Amino acid sequence: MRREISALAGKPAPASSLIDVARLLAGYVDLKPDPSVLTQRVDFGTSGHRGTSFERSFNEAHILAVTQAICDDRQRRGIGGPLFLRFDTHALSRPAFDTALEVVSANGIQVRIAAGNEFTPTPVISHAILGYNRARHRGVADGIAITSSHNPPDFGGFKYNPSSGGPAGSTVTSWIEERANAILESGVRNVRRLPRICLRYRS
Repeated sequence: MRREISALAGKPAPASSLIDVARLLAGYVDLKPDPSVLTQRVDFGTSGHRGTSFERSFNEAHILAVTQAICDDRQRRGIGGPLFLRFDTHALSRPAFDTALEVVSANGIQVRIAAGNEFTPTPVISHAILGYNRARHRGVADGIAITSSHNPPDFGGFKYNPSSGGPAGSTVTSWIEERANAILESGVRNVRRLPRICLRYRS
């Protein structure tokens, strides 16, 4: 099968294809989603939520709500092991990681991250979960992968991997989505959150 080579291959990206990273990051914190607008609600599709801060579909409020919903889901299902947390190189991934870390820690969950707090490929978190859970029947681990995969560079993505290591199934994701939107509708008032200066975590 013959594939066409892009005219841009090997060349610097044109200015028209670049995003305003500073505005994107400012929007993550400053722009507040309106849960009455369908496109601004949490939409937990294939194991995760995706969007862009420009369109108020991936903002701090979304990550606060989804992370708290995951913590609540862990509690209701009796998941007591550590949570592996990783992020990739998309611009919105690092602020989402920081927000998630504040919420997970405030909920008393042990967090495992990459040594040196560095970028981590998506398959690593599945490997870490499966490796930790091998021969364990209680106190199992799960994880959150912060990546928008193949989506445009202004997008962020937030995915939940249960103790099986793979993408979460629809039963789990439906519960998380419903709970997260209820938290979003409340103005994220029910979110537990620690200031980052208080955080301690293991790599």
